[in-house]
Amino acid sequence: MSAEPWPEGVARHVLDTVDSTNAFAARLAPDLSGPAWIMAGLQTAGRGRRGRAWSSPRGNFSATLILRPTERPEIVALRSFAAALALRDACVALAGLPDSFTLKWPNDVLLNGGKLAGILLESLGQGAQVQHLAIGIGVNLIAAPDPALVEPGALRPVSLLEETGLRITPTALLDALAPAYARWEQAFTTQGFAPLRSAWLAHAARLGEPIRARTGQTTRDGIFETVDATGALVMMTAEGRVAIPAAEVFF
Repeated sequence: MSAEPWPEGVARHVLDTVDSTNAFAARLAPDLSGPAWIMAGLQTAGRGRRGRAWSSPRGNFSATLILRPTERPEIVALRSFAAALALRDACVALAGLPDSFTLKWPNDVLLNGGKLAGILLESLGQGAQVQHLAIGIGVNLIAAPDPALVEPGALRPVSLLEETGLRITPTALLDALAPAYARWEQAFTTQGFAPLRSAWLAHAARLGEPIRARTGQTTRDGIFETVDATGALVMMTAEGRVAIPAAEVFF
């Protein structure tokens, strides 16, 4: 498949080594005139969700998109769905295998049921106004973390190379991801969350099946029914239907 053109008005920064692409994006933010992608060959202080360390070897994908959104914070956060959809589109464009790439709520991309990629949103601003949004994306292109290092019950980490035999470079992924994200950003800003929600549900892992959702000390078991118009996970539990705005999900 021929590469799409780089999206107009979007800056591109490719670094050899950085502390973290999200941290670099935060430093870049005050001087930005438009969106920017930052990709690094190696991160020395990468971060995952809840402040966890994120270590990834050279050859894997580590990048951040920084934007200047205008919506309320709860609307800004829905861009995690845009990022997940764009990443899945890019993976399918490069690797084929559309049935093998699925989406796990809230913002992971799976390959053959294992965790291929994670997405981390960090907002920058004061008070209720989000001045900048950093969308950090890590993809196991050539190597996955040791399963012994992941949280008990979490999905097994997988790499694209191990699962498919395909060796895709970080640059090739960035070239496919940037235009894919631009398409979903356009849909989101012109049509709202509805088209993203529909597309996300079409590729959702474990929809209609039993899952476990954990928020703090609270754990719920139930059937994953849908994602609602606010992006919340909707489960049918023994106590009835519940909508969960934030949680870690286990299969």
